[in-house]
Amino acid sequence: MANYQNSKELSQLTLGKSTQYCSEYNADLLQGVPRSLNRDDLGLNQQDNQGDSLPSLPFTGEDVWYGYELSWLNEKGKPIVAVAEFRFACTSENIVESKSFKLYLNSFNQTRFASIKDVQLLLIKDLSKISGAPAKVSLFGVDYCPALEIAKSNDKNVCIDGADISIDDYQYNAQLLASAHKSESSPDEDNNDLVEEHLVSHLLKSNCLITNQPDWASVYIHYRGKAIDHSVLLQYLISFRQHNEFHEQCVERIYCDLQKFCQLQELTVFARYTRRGGLDINPFRSSHIATAPFARTLRQ
Repeated sequence: MANYQNSKELSQLTLGKSTQYCSEYNADLLQGVPRSLNRDDLGLNQQDNQGDSLPSLPFTGEDVWYGYELSWLNEKGKPIVAVAEFRFACTSENIVESKSFKLYLNSFNQTRFASIKDVQLLLIKDLSKISGAPAKVSLFGVDYCPALEIAKSNDKNVCIDGADISIDDYQYNAQLLASAHKSESSPDEDNNDLVEEHLVSHLLKSNCLITNQPDWASVYIHYRGKAIDHSVLLQYLISFRQHNEFHEQCVERIYCDLQKFCQLQELTVFARYTRRGGLDINPFRSSHIATAPFARTLRQ
Protein backbone atom coordinates (compact mmCIF):
# COMPACT_ATOMS: atom_id res chain seq x y z
CA MET A 1 0.00 0.00 0.00
CA ALA A 2 1.24 3.50 -0.77
CA ASN A 3 2.99 5.38 2.01
CA TYR A 4 1.10 8.67 2.03
CA GLN A 5 2.96 9.89 5.11
CA ASN A 6 6.01 10.70 3.01
CA SER A 7 4.20 12.83 0.47
CA LYS A 8 5.07 16.50 0.24
CA GLU A 9 1.40 17.51 0.22
CA LEU A 10 0.64 15.80 3.52
CA SER A 11 3.74 17.13 5.26
CA GLN A 12 2.56 20.69 4.64
CA LEU A 13 -0.88 20.25 6.25
CA THR A 14 -1.85 21.92 9.53
CA LEU A 15 -3.52 18.64 10.56
CA GLY A 16 -1.75 17.20 13.60
CA LYS A 17 0.12 20.45 14.31
CA SER A 18 -0.47 23.14 16.91
CA THR A 19 -2.28 26.09 15.34
CA GLN A 20 -3.70 29.47 16.31
CA TYR A 21 -7.39 30.17 15.82
CA CYS A 22 -8.27 33.15 13.67
CA SER A 23 -11.61 34.92 14.15
CA GLU A 24 -11.32 37.25 11.15
CA TYR A 25 -12.14 35.91 7.71
CA ASN A 26 -9.14 34.26 6.07
CA ALA A 27 -9.50 32.05 2.98
CA ASP A 28 -5.79 31.23 3.06
CA LEU A 29 -6.47 28.86 5.96
CA LEU A 30 -7.99 26.31 3.57
CA GLN A 31 -5.82 23.42 2.42
CA GLY A 32 -6.47 20.74 -0.18
CA VAL A 33 -5.28 17.14 -0.40
CA PRO A 34 -4.95 15.72 -3.94
CA ARG A 35 -7.36 12.84 -4.46
CA SER A 36 -4.66 11.23 -6.61
CA LEU A 37 -2.68 10.26 -3.48
CA ASN A 38 -5.26 7.56 -2.80
CA ARG A 39 -6.28 6.81 -6.35
CA ASP A 40 -2.77 5.99 -7.53
CA ASP A 41 -2.76 3.15 -5.00
CA LEU A 42 -6.18 1.97 -6.21
CA GLY A 43 -5.09 2.09 -9.86
CA LEU A 44 -7.66 4.74 -10.72
CA ASN A 45 -5.31 7.32 -12.23
CA GLN A 46 -4.20 6.80 -15.81
CA GLN A 47 -2.27 9.06 -18.17
CA ASP A 48 -2.27 9.52 -21.89
CA ASN A 49 0.87 9.86 -24.02
CA GLN A 50 1.14 13.56 -23.11
CA GLY A 51 1.07 12.79 -19.39
CA ASP A 52 -2.44 14.22 -18.93
CA SER A 53 -4.87 12.41 -16.66
CA LEU A 54 -7.64 10.46 -18.33
CA PRO A 55 -11.06 9.93 -16.72
CA SER A 56 -10.93 6.43 -15.27
CA LEU A 57 -13.21 6.50 -12.25
CA PRO A 58 -15.48 3.46 -11.97
CA PHE A 59 -17.96 5.42 -9.88
CA THR A 60 -19.79 8.69 -9.60
CA GLY A 61 -20.69 10.48 -6.38
CA GLU A 62 -19.81 13.26 -3.99
CA ASP A 63 -18.62 14.15 -0.51
CA VAL A 64 -21.32 15.72 1.62
CA TRP A 65 -20.22 17.71 4.68
CA TYR A 66 -22.30 19.35 7.38
CA GLY A 67 -20.95 22.23 9.45
CA TYR A 68 -22.62 22.82 12.81
CA GLU A 69 -20.45 25.67 14.10
CA LEU A 70 -20.76 28.44 11.52
CA SER A 71 -21.33 31.98 12.80
CA TRP A 72 -20.68 35.55 11.67
CA LEU A 73 -21.77 39.12 12.49
CA ASN A 74 -24.38 41.14 10.67
CA GLU A 75 -23.72 44.79 9.76
CA LYS A 76 -24.79 45.91 13.25
CA GLY A 77 -22.43 43.47 14.95
CA LYS A 78 -25.11 40.97 15.99
CA PRO A 79 -24.04 37.29 15.77
CA ILE A 80 -25.78 35.07 13.24
CA VAL A 81 -25.55 31.28 13.35
CA ALA A 82 -26.28 28.70 10.68
CA VAL A 83 -25.94 25.04 9.76
CA ALA A 84 -24.10 24.55 6.47
CA GLU A 85 -24.27 21.81 3.86
CA PHE A 86 -21.27 21.43 1.56
CA ARG A 87 -21.19 19.13 -1.48
CA PHE A 88 -18.00 18.33 -3.41
CA ALA A 89 -18.03 16.21 -6.57
CA CYS A 90 -15.84 13.11 -6.38
CA THR A 91 -14.25 14.31 -9.62
CA SER A 92 -12.81 17.42 -7.96
CA GLU A 93 -9.03 17.66 -7.88
CA ASN A 94 -8.70 17.94 -4.10
CA ILE A 95 -10.24 16.81 -0.86
CA VAL A 96 -10.70 19.73 1.54
CA GLU A 97 -8.56 18.95 4.56
CA SER A 98 -10.85 18.85 7.60
CA LYS A 99 -8.79 20.79 10.16
CA SER A 100 -8.12 23.61 7.72
CA PHE A 101 -11.85 23.62 6.94
CA LYS A 102 -12.66 24.02 10.64
CA LEU A 103 -10.13 26.85 11.03
CA TYR A 104 -11.50 28.56 7.91
CA LEU A 105 -15.11 28.41 9.14
CA ASN A 106 -14.02 29.70 12.54
CA SER A 107 -12.50 32.75 10.83
CA PHE A 108 -16.01 33.98 10.00
CA ASN A 109 -16.82 34.45 13.72
CA GLN A 110 -15.93 38.13 14.08
CA THR A 111 -16.41 39.20 10.47
CA ARG A 112 -19.36 41.37 9.40
CA PHE A 113 -21.49 40.48 6.37
CA ALA A 114 -24.45 42.31 4.90
CA SER A 115 -26.51 39.16 4.30
CA ILE A 116 -26.57 35.38 4.51
CA LYS A 117 -26.34 35.35 0.72
CA ASP A 118 -23.00 37.13 0.88
CA VAL A 119 -21.70 34.44 3.23
CA GLN A 120 -22.97 31.66 0.96
CA LEU A 121 -21.39 33.14 -2.18
CA LEU A 122 -18.05 33.63 -0.42
CA LEU A 123 -18.08 30.02 0.82
CA ILE A 124 -18.83 28.78 -2.71
CA LYS A 125 -15.99 30.85 -4.19
CA ASP A 126 -13.36 29.77 -1.65
CA LEU A 127 -14.33 26.09 -1.52
CA SER A 128 -14.57 25.79 -5.29
CA LYS A 129 -11.07 27.23 -5.58
CA ILE A 130 -9.47 24.89 -3.04
CA SER A 131 -11.27 21.75 -4.29
CA GLY A 132 -10.64 22.53 -7.94
CA ALA A 133 -14.28 22.15 -8.99
CA PRO A 134 -17.57 23.96 -8.34
CA ALA A 135 -18.72 23.39 -4.76
CA LYS A 136 -22.33 23.53 -3.64
CA VAL A 137 -23.18 25.34 -0.39
CA SER A 138 -26.54 25.62 1.37
CA LEU A 139 -27.11 27.47 4.64
CA PHE A 140 -29.93 26.69 7.06
CA GLY A 141 -31.23 28.12 10.29
CA VAL A 142 -30.36 26.00 13.31
CA ASP A 143 -34.04 25.27 13.99
CA TYR A 144 -34.84 23.92 10.52
CA CYS A 145 -32.61 21.85 8.28
CA PRO A 146 -34.65 19.14 6.52
CA ALA A 147 -31.54 17.26 5.43
CA LEU A 148 -30.53 16.77 9.07
CA GLU A 149 -33.74 15.27 10.36
CA ILE A 150 -33.07 11.91 12.02
CA ALA A 151 -33.51 9.20 9.41
CA LYS A 152 -36.50 6.95 9.90
CA SER A 153 -35.89 3.22 9.89
CA ASN A 154 -35.69 1.91 6.34
CA ASP A 155 -37.34 -1.50 6.07
CA LYS A 156 -35.04 -2.34 3.15
CA ASN A 157 -31.86 -1.96 5.21
CA VAL A 158 -30.47 -5.16 6.70
CA CYS A 159 -27.95 -4.64 9.50
CA ILE A 160 -25.17 -7.24 9.28
CA ASP A 161 -23.64 -6.49 12.68
CA GLY A 162 -25.37 -9.44 14.35
CA ALA A 163 -23.30 -11.98 12.42
CA ASP A 164 -21.61 -14.44 14.81
CA ILE A 165 -17.98 -14.13 13.76
CA SER A 166 -14.60 -14.49 15.45
CA ILE A 167 -11.88 -11.93 14.69
CA ASP A 168 -8.27 -11.69 15.86
CA ASP A 169 -6.75 -9.59 13.09
CA TYR A 170 -7.69 -5.92 12.65
CA GLN A 171 -5.40 -5.03 9.76
CA TYR A 172 -6.96 -4.05 6.44
CA ASN A 173 -7.37 -7.15 4.29
CA ALA A 174 -9.13 -6.93 0.92
CA GLN A 175 -8.47 -10.62 0.27
CA LEU A 176 -11.23 -11.48 2.73
CA LEU A 177 -13.68 -10.62 -0.04
CA ALA A 178 -12.31 -13.44 -2.22
CA SER A 179 -14.82 -15.72 -0.48
CA ALA A 180 -17.62 -13.16 -0.35
CA HIS A 181 -20.13 -14.95 -2.58
CA LYS A 182 -22.53 -17.12 -0.62
CA SER A 183 -22.49 -19.71 -3.37
CA GLU A 184 -18.87 -20.55 -2.50
CA SER A 185 -19.76 -21.50 1.06
CA SER A 186 -23.21 -22.88 0.16
CA PRO A 187 -22.79 -25.18 -2.87
CA ASP A 188 -26.54 -25.75 -3.15
CA GLU A 189 -27.16 -22.13 -4.13
CA ASP A 190 -27.29 -21.14 -7.79
CA ASN A 191 -24.13 -19.27 -8.87
CA ASN A 192 -26.09 -17.24 -11.39
CA ASP A 193 -28.85 -16.00 -9.10
CA LEU A 194 -28.83 -12.22 -8.80
CA VAL A 195 -30.04 -10.44 -5.69
CA GLU A 196 -30.50 -6.84 -4.61
CA GLU A 197 -29.65 -5.95 -1.03
CA HIS A 198 -29.47 -2.83 1.14
CA LEU A 199 -26.91 -3.58 3.86
CA VAL A 200 -25.69 -1.47 6.76
CA SER A 201 -22.98 -1.85 9.36
CA HIS A 202 -22.30 0.50 12.24
CA LEU A 203 -18.93 -1.12 12.98
CA LEU A 204 -16.77 0.76 10.47
CA LYS A 205 -13.85 2.43 12.20
CA SER A 206 -10.63 3.70 10.69
CA ASN A 207 -7.95 6.13 11.81
CA CYS A 208 -6.94 9.56 10.56
CA LEU A 209 -4.03 9.28 8.14
CA ILE A 210 -2.05 12.01 9.93
CA THR A 211 -3.09 12.10 13.61
CA ASN A 212 -4.14 8.46 14.07
CA GLN A 213 -7.34 9.66 15.77
CA PRO A 214 -10.27 7.25 15.39
CA ASP A 215 -12.96 7.93 12.78
CA TRP A 216 -16.32 6.24 13.37
CA ALA A 217 -19.00 5.61 10.74
CA SER A 218 -22.08 3.74 9.68
CA VAL A 219 -21.66 2.39 6.17
CA TYR A 220 -24.55 1.68 3.80
CA ILE A 221 -23.98 -0.71 0.89
CA HIS A 222 -26.61 -1.17 -1.80
CA TYR A 223 -25.77 -3.67 -4.49
CA ARG A 224 -27.25 -5.82 -7.26
CA GLY A 225 -25.38 -8.95 -8.24
CA LYS A 226 -24.42 -12.33 -6.84
CA ALA A 227 -25.28 -12.58 -3.16
CA ILE A 228 -22.54 -11.41 -0.78
CA ASP A 229 -21.93 -13.39 2.39
CA HIS A 230 -22.79 -11.01 5.23
CA SER A 231 -20.27 -12.55 7.62
CA VAL A 232 -17.43 -12.14 5.13
CA LEU A 233 -18.45 -8.56 4.37
CA LEU A 234 -18.54 -7.72 8.07
CA GLN A 235 -15.08 -9.21 8.62
CA TYR A 236 -13.79 -7.12 5.73
CA LEU A 237 -15.29 -3.89 7.08
CA ILE A 238 -13.87 -4.58 10.54
CA SER A 239 -10.42 -5.04 8.98
CA PHE A 240 -10.32 -1.23 8.57
CA ARG A 241 -10.19 -0.86 12.37
CA GLN A 242 -6.44 -0.12 12.47
CA HIS A 243 -6.27 1.28 8.94
CA ASN A 244 -5.00 4.84 8.44
CA GLU A 245 -6.70 6.75 5.63
CA PHE A 246 -9.00 9.73 5.13
CA HIS A 247 -12.78 9.18 5.11
CA GLU A 248 -13.15 9.70 1.37
CA GLN A 249 -10.28 7.34 0.62
CA CYS A 250 -11.72 4.55 2.79
CA VAL A 251 -15.04 4.69 0.95
CA GLU A 252 -13.37 4.57 -2.46
CA ARG A 253 -11.28 1.62 -1.30
CA ILE A 254 -14.39 -0.25 -0.10
CA TYR A 255 -16.13 0.45 -3.41
CA CYS A 256 -13.17 -0.71 -5.52
CA ASP A 257 -12.58 -3.83 -3.42
CA LEU A 258 -16.23 -4.89 -3.66
CA GLN A 259 -16.23 -4.42 -7.42
CA LYS A 260 -12.92 -6.23 -7.84
CA PHE A 261 -13.91 -9.33 -5.91
CA CYS A 262 -17.70 -9.39 -6.39
CA GLN A 263 -18.12 -7.88 -9.88
CA LEU A 264 -21.48 -6.35 -9.06
CA GLN A 265 -23.93 -5.01 -11.62
CA GLU A 266 -24.78 -2.03 -9.43
CA LEU A 267 -23.06 -0.75 -6.31
CA THR A 268 -23.44 2.18 -3.96
CA VAL A 269 -21.30 2.78 -0.87
CA PHE A 270 -22.30 5.60 1.49
CA ALA A 271 -20.45 6.17 4.78
CA ARG A 272 -21.88 8.54 7.38
CA TYR A 273 -19.11 9.53 9.76
CA THR A 274 -19.68 10.96 13.21
CA ARG A 275 -18.84 14.59 13.58
CA ARG A 276 -15.53 15.96 14.78
CA GLY A 277 -14.75 19.64 15.38
CA GLY A 278 -18.25 20.66 14.30
CA LEU A 279 -18.01 18.85 10.94
CA ASP A 280 -19.20 15.50 9.69
CA ILE A 281 -18.12 13.98 6.38
CA ASN A 282 -20.31 11.65 4.33
CA PRO A 283 -18.60 10.22 1.22
CA PHE A 284 -20.95 8.73 -1.38
CA ARG A 285 -19.80 6.59 -4.32
CA SER A 286 -22.10 4.82 -6.75
CA SER A 287 -22.05 3.06 -10.11
CA HIS A 288 -25.26 4.77 -11.20
CA ILE A 289 -26.34 7.51 -8.76
CA ALA A 290 -24.58 10.89 -8.73
CA THR A 291 -26.18 12.64 -5.75
CA ALA A 292 -26.21 11.41 -2.17
CA PRO A 293 -29.53 11.14 -0.36
CA PHE A 294 -29.36 12.36 3.19
CA ALA A 295 -30.97 12.15 6.57
CA ARG A 296 -28.91 12.29 9.74
CA THR A 297 -28.30 9.12 11.72
CA LEU A 298 -28.66 9.03 15.48
CA ARG A 299 -24.87 8.82 15.89
CA GLN A 300 -24.36 12.11 14.05
